[in-house]
Amino acid sequence: MGNLFCCVQVDQSTVAIKERFGKFEDVLEPGCHCLPWFLGSQLAGHLSLRLQQLDVRCETKTKDNVFVNVVASIQYRALADKANDAFYKLTNTRTQIQAYVFDVIRASVPKLNLDDVFEQKTEIAKAVEEELEKAMSAYGYEIVQTLIVDIEPDEHVKRAMNEINAAARLRVAANEKAEAEKILQIKRAEGEAESKYLSGLGIARQRQAIVDGLRDSVLGFSVNVPGTTAKDVMDMVLVTQYFDTMKEIGAASKSSAVFIPHGPGAVRDVATQIRDGLLQAAHQ
Repeated sequence: MGNLFCCVQVDQSTVAIKERFGKFEDVLEPGCHCLPWFLGSQLAGHLSLRLQQLDVRCETKTKDNVFVNVVASIQYRALADKANDAFYKLTNTRTQIQAYVFDVIRASVPKLNLDDVFEQKTEIAKAVEEELEKAMSAYGYEIVQTLIVDIEPDEHVKRAMNEINAAARLRVAANEKAEAEKILQIKRAEGEAESKYLSGLGIARQRQAIVDGLRDSVLGFSVNVPGTTAKDVMDMVLVTQYFDTMKEIGAASKSSAVFIPHGPGAVRDVATQIRDGLLQAAHQ
């Protein structure tokens, strides 16, 4: 009906291309326009000025010979003042943009190792945007934003990277655990050394007290009982202690102490050894 009355409607965010006898004549803005078809005027088509997005997946190889899929998201739109160029100069805008993205990515990524690709994706996106802006501006298009939204290595490579990361973390954990065990052993050894040192001091003081007591007993007995020697007193004391010990062992129901050799004759040998040791200690 609009064509019958030579009127056409152009929607918002859209422009229409007007031709006269097949030649470009004007760009029609949104609104209602008169198009006298009987004078050779016709509508060649419409061109959207809205922001459009194109996702491009490009497979390439890194410097360390790892194949990756790089996904770039291109946001672009046609310029209203260059609508005729955008309409007539390009047959397939999306294919053209995709070709430039492939070219830049496959020229940039092979110069980088896989880890550097992840770190420098902003630089890669900037290089793609600059190349597209320079190329597409001649065709009446504006590149608004270029993003590298995903970098996908091969599945085996991702698994290997995860295993390397896990191994590194396990190694750090093992080092920390070993260091903690080392500290515990050092502290335990220091505690045992201090305990043994204090125990040794206690045993030394105990033996010194025994020696002092025996010496006082021998001297006192020799004074009170004339004619006795230190040897006689020492033998008597040791025999007394021997019988006291045997009494305590016999009184215990579950004693595991055993004297080897055992017998009255063996007491003389023990007495001789103890007396010689005490005399040496007293002499020192």
